Amino acid sequence: MTAASRLDVRTFVVDVPDFPKKGIVFKDITPLLADAKAFAATIDQMAAPFKELGIGVVAGIESRGFLLATPIAYSLGAGVVPIRKKGKLPRKTHTASYDLEYGQDSIEAHVDAFPRGTKVLLVDDVLATGGTAKAACELLGKLGGEVVGLSFLIELAFLRGRDKLPGQQIRSLITY
Repeated sequence: MTAASRLDVRTFVVDVPDFPKKGIVFKDITPLLADAKAFAATIDQMAAPFKELGIGVVAGIESRGFLLATPIAYSLGAGVVPIRKKGKLPRKTHTASYDLEYGQDSIEAHVDAFPRGTKVLLVDDVLATGGTAKAACELLGKLGGEVVGLSFLIELAFLRGRDKLPGQQIRSLITY
């Protein structure tokens, strides 16, 4: 493990009260992304638990998940697959929907994103209520992938997102 890998990346996350609305404390990761050592440590630590699992692709959830999934895929010697909001991909897609506080949203991936049976690591910046991650796991299953793990930079444990992902190997670098 490198010195950068042992760096406490939590110190680079900034709390922003009342954003995007009153009562919410937003976890701003942009200082972490801007610091080369902190970013390297983040990628090393998020990839490490999955090094020996034969990951074929890393799926990143739009949009901050893309920033983490791509270097993690590189670290694991895997490809990267974007999971996008509905209507953002140019070819035939599969879709999965999930509930929001007031309504529903959908995510998509190309139907031919990877070969059936591929081992997939799902990556995103935050695990909150778990709705998006659950929908992404369902979507990856529709594509024929085997989700072997989920890696998050931050987990907001008080929102109990893990409860929507039973049986999944979940790793969170920082837990609040």
